[in-house]
Amino acid sequence: MSSPDQTQAVLLNQTPASYGPKFQDHLLEQYKLYVDSAQKISDRRLYSGNFFLAINTSLVAAFGVALSSFGRHRWNAAIPLTGILVSFLWFRLVKSYKDLNSAKFTIIHELETYLPAALFKYEWHVCGHGDPRKYRPVTHSEQWVPLVFMTFYIFLTFYALFAHG
Repeated sequence: MSSPDQTQAVLLNQTPASYGPKFQDHLLEQYKLYVDSAQKISDRRLYSGNFFLAINTSLVAAFGVALSSFGRHRWNAAIPLTGILVSFLWFRLVKSYKDLNSAKFTIIHELETYLPAALFKYEWHVCGHGDPRKYRPVTHSEQWVPLVFMTFYIFLTFYALFAHG
């Protein structure tokens, strides 16, 4: 993390003295808005996870229907290949949300240096800074779900292409 002087030079447009008596009040309001935007990112991540889970579940079901309706055919591989692409996009989106939220919480921690209490920074301290014995962020587990689907789709692709029956 940068020093308070470096943070102030980059993060704050004006010093408290040059801004005036409302500096702390306005900073607190901006802080609240920024914390809310971090929560909205988490909400969007949850909704997109549900969306991708529904798509993947539908693709697996479609593969089963295609096999039972049309038998084993090489064209059936198109479904798991689509699933690999969807799962890859899901994986990249989870990573993007993780990176964005990490950046947001770095900024929140820096903003807290100008507030009386640093609640989010202290929470991260209590959680052992991500030490898996104390706290395991959801993203660490969440990023495995698309990878599991990709692996499953690879097996389905090989099954569609090479299984004879």
